[in-house]
Amino acid sequence: MTQHVPYAFARTQRVLPAGERDGSLLVWVTERTLPAAITELRRSLASDLTPLLVTDAQFEEGLRAAYVDSVSGAASVVDEVENEVDLDRLMQDIPDVEDLLDEADDAPIVRMLNATCSQAVREGASDVHVEPFESHSVVRYRVDGTLRDVVRPRRALHAALVSRIKIMANMDIAEKRLPQDGRIMLRLGGRPIDVRVSTLPAAHGERVVLRLLDKERGSLAPEKLGMAPETLDAFSSLVRQSHGIVLVTGPTGSGKTTTLYAMLSRLDTQTTNVLTVEDPIEYDLPGIGQTQVNPRIEMTFARALRAILRQDPDVIMIGEVRDRETAQIAVQASLTGHLVLATLHTNDAVSAVTRLLDMEIEPFLLSSTLLGVLGQRLLRKLCTACREQGDDGFWHPKGCPACSNSGYAGRTGAYELLRLDERIRNAIHAREAESALRALAAGTGFRSIRQDCERWLSDGTTSLEEVTRISREQ
Repeated sequence: MTQHVPYAFARTQRVLPAGERDGSLLVWVTERTLPAAITELRRSLASDLTPLLVTDAQFEEGLRAAYVDSVSGAASVVDEVENEVDLDRLMQDIPDVEDLLDEADDAPIVRMLNATCSQAVREGASDVHVEPFESHSVVRYRVDGTLRDVVRPRRALHAALVSRIKIMANMDIAEKRLPQDGRIMLRLGGRPIDVRVSTLPAAHGERVVLRLLDKERGSLAPEKLGMAPETLDAFSSLVRQSHGIVLVTGPTGSGKTTTLYAMLSRLDTQTTNVLTVEDPIEYDLPGIGQTQVNPRIEMTFARALRAILRQDPDVIMIGEVRDRETAQIAVQASLTGHLVLATLHTNDAVSAVTRLLDMEIEPFLLSSTLLGVLGQRLLRKLCTACREQGDDGFWHPKGCPACSNSGYAGRTGAYELLRLDERIRNAIHAREAESALRALAAGTGFRSIRQDCERWLSDGTTSLEEVTRISREQ
């Protein structure tokens, strides 16, 4: 019945068709619903109505479930747009979009973009790629860390789609020769979605990547990260130290920031001053002061860190240690009684030591300040609806409609935790080779990411192919 009631009317008038009872249409209403809205709905549907009073929270949840899942898929909207022949007319009279579900009367290009973003959020995509080629464009989603094609619009539509994205992101639509960055704040069914936009000139036009940050998804509880209990206990003890440096390492998209957010959520922010410097701020953390870097006005990680140190912090989180200056300030902060949590791009936990030494951090300072390094990867979980157990005893992906024929649904983590003891500190101080550090770590019971994956293999959570894939990335 929702197909006969526009989303905008249901949301603003607070009326939601919710099935039938005794031959009458059941309609959810709230205390804010006006009698005139029920009268108008009865007239437009020509049906008997039975109002049912629900709370605002119930109404919003029902509204989202009823309309978000029924938004036209991107492919069907592309088919509709491609019937348009006047591309100039498509870009005229573009309305401001307050909510992606208010799309019924928008221009075709706008409807196409709205449906693309709506479907991406619905499927849990982290990124949307819009890529031009010689004869066509491709829209791809990154879901669970892997890219897949969604639609292939005609090549002639690409420029119009990119221009619409640029307008929404307050970017220069006339500048097509240089890369640009922008930001869009969208709402989908009342949910705020922060979209980071990046454009890059390519051979056949501009590539666009949209990074989707769901503000309501929030950070995970530490217990839901997928760490083995002993690893979580050991890492939690490091985060409770009064001073020192704790690093989280891994490639882009491996969940490093989510891990730090989860650990910060355990801190008592009423008695502890927790400040962060990030690029970008991915989720709002209650009780924590968050600062975002902005290179355009020379607000760098190093400059923000210097200012943060004058704000009487107890715990400092650095979104990423990218350069020598930031690393040096982090070390000095830990030496002056602060706990510093940071991410670093390295292949594994042990190589983080080498990376910091390459940033010209003195070995004696690093050995005395570094508490531990957590290396991590995200691996895809097998779809429980279609996974198959092979003759080798392992479970393998098959593919079904529930997992978009990928064989996988969702992700979990694999971790390795390097805790520094006296022997490892002495080895760092002496600038010993990375291989020597690995040998010393093995003597402390250090388990590699590959070894940690064995628990996910044994219970059928993931496949041997997936473990091999992420192990190859180390």
